[in-house]
Amino acid sequence: QVQLVESGGGLVQAGGSLRLSCAASGSIFSISAMGWYRQAPGKQRELVATITSGDITNYADSVKGRVTISRDNAKKTVYLQMNSLKPEDTAVYYCNLHYQIRDYWGQGTQVTVSS
Repeated sequence: QVQLVESGGGLVQAGGSLRLSCAASGSIFSISAMGWYRQAPGKQRELVATITSGDITNYADSVKGRVTISRDNAKKTVYLQMNSLKPEDTAVYYCNLHYQIRDYWGQGTQVTVSS
């Protein structure tokens, strides 16, 4: 059984930083790809960043250079460091674990960037 719990969201001014964390339960974390997605009001969920079990990363063009995804397999935790935040980064951020054909999602954490 996999459970994902996000934390670290909040209200920040434009130009500020936040670090999101996602703690996973279960035994497949280290062999799974992890990702962060976000969904703004009235918009579809979109990819922010992913990291494979081999630490290969991928970023959406909209966040490249401002966001870093990382993982700690010993802690079963994936992180999303976000810098130079913009109002358009405001969304609910979801953690994703992808293993074989299965996807697991966290409950989401709200990030609000004020101008």
